[in-house]
Amino acid sequence: MDMTSWLSGSRAHLIGIGGAGMSGVARMLLGLGVAVSGSDAVESESVRLLRELGVPVFLGHAPSHLPEGEVTVIISTAIRHDNPELMAARERKLPVIVRAEAVAALMSNHRAVCIAGSAGKTSTTSMLTVALQHSGFDPSYAIGGELTTSGINAHLGTGDIFVAEADESDGTFVAFSPEVAVVTNVGADHLNFYGTKEVYAAAFDKFAARIQTPGVLIVCADDPGAAELGRRVASTGTAVHRYGRTATKSGDATLSAFEPELGQGRVQMRYQSRAFEFDLQVPGEHMALNALGAFLAGVAVGASPDDLVAGLAAYGGVRRRFELKGRRGGVAVYDDYAHHPVKVAAQLRAARQLTAEGGRLIVAFQPHLYSRTLEFSAEFGAALAIADEVVVLDVYGAREDPIPGVDGGLIAKAVQLPSECVHYVPERSKVPAVLAGLARSGDIVITMGAGDITALGSKLLHRLAGKQPS
Repeated sequence: MDMTSWLSGSRAHLIGIGGAGMSGVARMLLGLGVAVSGSDAVESESVRLLRELGVPVFLGHAPSHLPEGEVTVIISTAIRHDNPELMAARERKLPVIVRAEAVAALMSNHRAVCIAGSAGKTSTTSMLTVALQHSGFDPSYAIGGELTTSGINAHLGTGDIFVAEADESDGTFVAFSPEVAVVTNVGADHLNFYGTKEVYAAAFDKFAARIQTPGVLIVCADDPGAAELGRRVASTGTAVHRYGRTATKSGDATLSAFEPELGQGRVQMRYQSRAFEFDLQVPGEHMALNALGAFLAGVAVGASPDDLVAGLAAYGGVRRRFELKGRRGGVAVYDDYAHHPVKVAAQLRAARQLTAEGGRLIVAFQPHLYSRTLEFSAEFGAALAIADEVVVLDVYGAREDPIPGVDGGLIAKAVQLPSECVHYVPERSKVPAVLAGLARSGDIVITMGAGDITALGSKLLHRLAGKQPS
């Protein structure tokens, strides 16, 4: 089947084209010779790179941005119902689909491997992609982040395997019908969409029900939500494999030991009575668990265990996942995308292991979404307390309107540290100066969040350079 037969007029217009997932769809469509255009609210690196590929990208949203004639409109989850381009598309009765539906269509005639979970899905998807490439495969992939090795987040390969990150934020991950599904964890998130944690968890059952027959579900046995999902799915007859320290059954991958080292970690794993040992270039035990999930998925599609281990050892990370931005005056500055309490805690624990003797861990956190800030302020406070100094910015609202009384101060008040170690700085432009004033040689500073805080790392490095003696 033609991978673009679903496109009206063999043209696509992407609203929100600069987003991580949307820019990947644009890249894949371009690779198939589709005429692609798009729009986004702001200028970004993704927008610039797409323009370099010849894609007309408009800033702002207006009906005039839609191409004339037949065109399929693809929207991201951040697009509101009253978006003028979306409203114009519906008035013109143009086909409108969400990103997940577009990726599912591109997966046609492929063996799909989909990775979902409350946290860790981008890293696990990326690890699997790199491990398969090192195993001699050329998979297609769609990832919610850019591989540091290639600098891109999507690719149409020559092989029959398609690896995709399955985003559960709006329920659209049920558009996928994978041969292999990985669920890293099931906590509670996106309650502005799901309402309750029970409804959120039930969405993963619907996702697992989409696994093809025969197929396999791979879950982290150490996570209560994922482990319980595995038990429910196993009762339906679908094969379930597990990974983690508590995974000990036949077909499981067991994390025997994890030894943190500077900037990385030593992983010891057992699989089918064999012992494997390899260095992982990204820090934290949570990354070691992600690597085991990727390993089992690679085995499930036919890759050699030895080749997969070698590929995992070569994995260099994803941009905005504890990405080193630079060092100045003995201060290391990292940037991280974590925006949920589980992710924040996991990354800060990993960073803590890298902090030099006498050095401190400093985090600047930008809350993402008013609803998430309201729902999880206490959990964020507990997670951020892993650091020594905490700077909290105001909320990055993204697609949401403000909620009265909800701001970054809610999280700052919940941080369980002495008051002199917690700083609420609602004005984003003032944060680099505050961080530069706090940091000293030996410290690690992390800018953290899913919003525009990522731009502050370079500004902080510039200020730190100014502090160095001439």
